[in-house]
Amino acid sequence: MVTVAPITHTSPRSPENAIEIPPKVKQYLGLDDGRSWIILDELNEFAWPGFDLRPVPGKRDRYDYGYLPPALFTRIVSRVLELRRAGKAVSLSREAD
Repeated sequence: MVTVAPITHTSPRSPENAIEIPPKVKQYLGLDDGRSWIILDELNEFAWPGFDLRPVPGKRDRYDYGYLPPALFTRIVSRVLELRRAGKAVSLSREAD
């Protein structure tokens, strides 16, 4: 089982509960040029790889796009833990029935 923070192009309803992915990181990961945020207060839990995940384009057996820079990863984890301690983060099961 894994817990993941979703990524979205939609501006977060609560900016303090999201972190925008820097353009340089998006480029490194092979993501598009649009603005994207990592949502930190609505996490998803599922068995890896989840039934609704799609492989990386052109990489049939790969679901990961790469590693986040350590400083960004630390910011994400720290904020998720803060939100969980404050009771402001939920984890949703994304397992198929």
